[in-house]
This record gives sequence, structure tokens and C-alpha cells, in this order.
Amino acid sequence: MAKTLTQKILEAHLVEGRLEAGADIGIRIDQTLTQDITGTMAMMEYEAMGAPPPATETSVNYVDHNLMQLSFENADDHEFLRTFSAKHGMHFSKPGNGICHQVHLERFSAPGKTLLGADSHTPTSGGAAMLAIGAGGLDVACAIAGMPFHLACPKVLGVALTGKLQPFVSAKDVILKLLSILTTKGNVGWVVEYTGPGILTLSVPERATIANMGAELGVTTSLFPSDEVTREFLRREGREDAWRALAADKGARYDRMIELDLSKVEPMAACPHSPDQIKTVRELAGLRVHQVCIGSCTNSSYRDLATVAAMLKGRQARPEVSLVVAPGSRQVLETIARTDAVSDLLAAGARLDEAACGFCIGAAQAPQTDAVSVRTSNRNFEGRSGTKSAQVYLVSPETAAACALEGEMTDPRDLGVPCPEIAEPERYVIDDTMILAPATDSRRAGIEVFRGPNLVGPPPMDALPDRLAGPVALKVGDKITTDHIMPAGSLAIYRSNVPKYAEYVFARVDALFASRASATRDAGRANFIVAGESYGQGSSREHAALCPRYLGVRAVLAKSIERIHQANLANFGILPLVFENPKDYDTIEPGDELAMEGLRDAVAKGGAITIRIAARGTAFKALLAASERQREALLAGGVLNLVAKRSTR
Repeated sequence: MAKTLTQKILEAHLVEGRLEAGADIGIRIDQTLTQDITGTMAMMEYEAMGAPPPATETSVNYVDHNLMQLSFENADDHEFLRTFSAKHGMHFSKPGNGICHQVHLERFSAPGKTLLGADSHTPTSGGAAMLAIGAGGLDVACAIAGMPFHLACPKVLGVALTGKLQPFVSAKDVILKLLSILTTKGNVGWVVEYTGPGILTLSVPERATIANMGAELGVTTSLFPSDEVTREFLRREGREDAWRALAADKGARYDRMIELDLSKVEPMAACPHSPDQIKTVRELAGLRVHQVCIGSCTNSSYRDLATVAAMLKGRQARPEVSLVVAPGSRQVLETIARTDAVSDLLAAGARLDEAACGFCIGAAQAPQTDAVSVRTSNRNFEGRSGTKSAQVYLVSPETAAACALEGEMTDPRDLGVPCPEIAEPERYVIDDTMILAPATDSRRAGIEVFRGPNLVGPPPMDALPDRLAGPVALKVGDKITTDHIMPAGSLAIYRSNVPKYAEYVFARVDALFASRASATRDAGRANFIVAGESYGQGSSREHAALCPRYLGVRAVLAKSIERIHQANLANFGILPLVFENPKDYDTIEPGDELAMEGLRDAVAKGGAITIRIAARGTAFKALLAASERQREALLAGGVLNLVAKRSTR
């Protein structure tokens, strides 16, 4: 039977279950990655499991999110990750070496391998034919310890690319076009697999841009085949030995097919405040622009920055525009530095930022009040930039450069200049001195792991009781992101300290939530969250489940829950519940007292759970969105409790 590429890789790594859409399966993980916001807690969770020798082929801990080091917390966490990695057999990418997804694509990606990353944009490596999946840090810790990664066996959406992109149109416009078709919701449980002759016109970095922003679709991952284009990319990286040809079989059947003619794609923009609010750039022409930020794991490759530099060469950004350029890796920076690109950027008025996440996560370059900020990053959720009143638009590097030159939203085709033709260098500048290999076995025993005062291990969690009762601590609407739940930016310095970080749960939605929830918890009662569609979209940060759990949240009732967040809720003993009848959402008010009884038996069996509203004497049903394995973890109070229980048998 002809197979899709997704089926081939899953089949080669399958250790539990059957490859039937929707079935719970467990797959072997070849590689893992974490970054400094997710990595410290993931490593402490791994430590809580006994820190066995890594079962993965390669595990890398990156530092790319919080590099400002305005106080001791970030530097302490970085040193913890460095020493922990050395002692426990993992690689460590130092601050300044670059964004985890860009660096991993360059230095570790391998066609046909599986990659599990504690970051939702891990699918970037799907551009190099890896089955690369974002997950919570605890799932990554389990994979390093040798446990299978469990997921619902996905359906596969085939996107057949035909034609060739026109001048000034790039890969970012392709994924924005797809977001206009599929939107950010309703795609849970799918993999997007790209096929068709148009693929051959796209370089691996361009493919990676498309795969990266597939995370905004809400799919499990995105996947490109491995072909001669892939081989050429790996050759330029000095890693041609990692290449293997890999593609779907001829005649493979997909669960759904979409055809996209690249020649008909035009410059696009995602408007505030969602990546699927898509318009053409020409529809927005004339909108005044205050800030332009070019970079992030979506668009910071050599080609991206070289294109921008060529467009700006001999010209000046408008004086009223703040122009920021951030390379995705030290390799990209060194490679463009050996051309005239860096001097051209600086001469045009650009500020050169460190090779880091920075502006994309609100950890740098917050725009002015009420600004229009045009960015090449992947998310534009309200307040994520660090300025709540800012209007963030997501565009391609070509459009961003045009906006910087004109000071207003401008289709680059309307500049009246030729589109630059960028040739990839024969070889990228390869310098792995900032990727530290783990210590040799003989040296590990003598390494002391550094632990700063802000480093607090995962809190203990009790098993699920048979009855939960308490108030609706918060009711929210649709598309609540993990940024809403657990703000990052300047607050991410507390990511290693759950009790402190928990003080800011929902801080940008309801400043009193944490104090109200903790009072309910201290009274021995449960807190409940009620939400609309696509609850928990966005980042993979498990703190958006871990910190609410610390505050006594024991169940989330939503119209729908996004994949990674649903898994994180179950991992930390919070019941992920979906309304059986979505209209019941409208019958619940903030502060309503809810009660659930006979929970242990109901969770063990799965299915519907009856929830009573005490004051009105009414009841409704919600479905437990959890696999058999997740139900076992929920009963234990979380995965760490379950692992500890199994280890004592």
C-alpha cells in the first residue's frame, strides 16, 4: 500500500499502538531540544525521574529566549543548564549561538528522524524532513528518559504546491496564505505534508519558514520530503552524511488535499491580533508604520537577511521608523558578515540585535504606545510584543524591508526596483565552538550542577480526589493563548520558580486571579476555568498548566482545547474537559459553584462527566479529552506521580 511520508516515519518509530487516525500511539524519539524558558523545569523534572542516561541519540539544551540578564535569575538558569547538560550527557548551546530552531535546523536536523522539542515551533525542522513535534517540557523529559512520546495518530493533509513564487513573494506569504484558508482552529490532530513540483523551487530555509508557522495552524507538525534540495542544504552545512532521500510513495492517499499555485501567491500580512487575520499587503497600503522588526525563528536565515540587506543597500529607512534586525544564529551572522550585508544594514539605519528570540517573545524591542509594528515573526497576540496597545502585523522580510523604506505598509512589488537575486554561499560559516558537547563519562561524576536561589523544583501534587467542588475562578472567551494564561516577556525570569511565577497567572486578563485562586486553594477547595474555542493555543510552555495547578485549578471546561496544552493539563493533573453541548458554556457565570462527584471511577472509564451548578440546581455534561494513558496520569495527580509510582513497583 502506498504510504505518505508521515506514515513512513511514524511506522519506523512506532513502539505502542496502531497507526489508525485518532488512536493513541507511542513513538520513539531520536532527538530532543529545550530552550531556557522551558529547559530548566524540564531538566528538574528529568532529575525527579532519577536522571537516567539519555536514551535519545541527541538532546540539546539551548539558551535563546532570555538573554538580557538584567538580574541574576537568567544567568543562574543558564549556568544550571550548562552544568546540567555537561553532567547528564546533553549538548548545550550557549547564549548568543542562536535561536534553537534555526541552530537545530543547521547543525542537527536529519531526514527521517524524530525530534521532540519543548517549544511549539519545533516543527521548523520539518523543512528538513524530520518529524518534529512541539510538546511540554515534561514530555521531553520523559523522552530523554527513554519513554515513548504519546500522541493521537494524526490525519494527514496533503498540500500540493505547483508553480513558482513571483519576485518579492516568499515562503512567509505561502504560510500566511494557508492560514487564510485553514485558520488557527479546527486543525488539531492533523499533519500537513507538502507535495508537488513546486517544492523543488523552495530551499530548505524557505521550507522551514512554512513548517515553522504551521504551529499557528494548530496541527501536530508539518513535513517536507528530503530531496536533492535537502542534500544541497546539508552539504553547505558540512553534514551531507546526514542526508537520505525520503518522500511519500507515488499514489499515497491523503485524508484531505489542497492545491496551492505558488505563482498566484502575493505579499500577505497577518493583522492584529491573530496569525489568521489575513489581508493582502496592498489592502493595507498607506498604513503608517512605527517599527519594523526582522528576524525570529520564522525568518532569520541567510537568505532572509541577505534579501533585506540587498533591498536596503544604498538607501535609508525612514527616520520615524525604528528598524531592528536579528539574525537567527551565529552562523547566519558570521556568514552575512563576510559579505557587505551587515554594513548595508547598518548604513540603512538598522539596529543589529543579538541572535536570539528577543522581540518575538516580548523580551526586547517593545514598540511605543499605540504603535504599528511590522514583524517577520510568527505570532501577534495582543500584548505579546510587550506593549498591549501595539498593533502587530506579520509579514515577509521583503515586505518588512519595503515598510522600513517607505514608513507605511507597502507591497514590495510597488517599490519600482528590481527584486534582488540571492545566491546561497557555497558553504555556510561553520563554527560549533558555542555548542558544548557533554562531558566524557570519566569527568561527569566530578561536575557540580549549579543551582541559584531562584531554582525551585516542581511542586508536589496530590492524587485526584473522588469529588471536586469550588468556584469558577475565571471565565474567558475564544482563542485564549498560553501568553494570556502565563505571560512571558519580563516575567519569564521566574520560570524556574513555580510559586513565584504562579503569582502572575492570567495577570493580563484578571490581575486578581492569582490571589483569588490561591485563597480558594488554601481553603481546601478546587478552582475551575471555563473557556471557549481553542483554549491554550500558541506556545508549548507547560507553565500555563503547571502554575494554575499550583494555584489549585483542577479542571478546565472549554469548547475546545489545543493539542499541546491539553497534554500539559493532563500531565499536571488538571482535567481537560470539553463541553458535550457547547451551549452549556453560556449557562455558566464567573463565581458559580461547581461540583463533580464519583470522579475517580468516571476518569478511569473515560467518557462524560456530570458537573452540577449548585446555586441553580442544574447540571450538564463534559467529555474528558484524555487517552487511557493520560487518564492514568490524571488519577495519580500527574505524570511525575505516575512515574514515581511505577518505579516503586
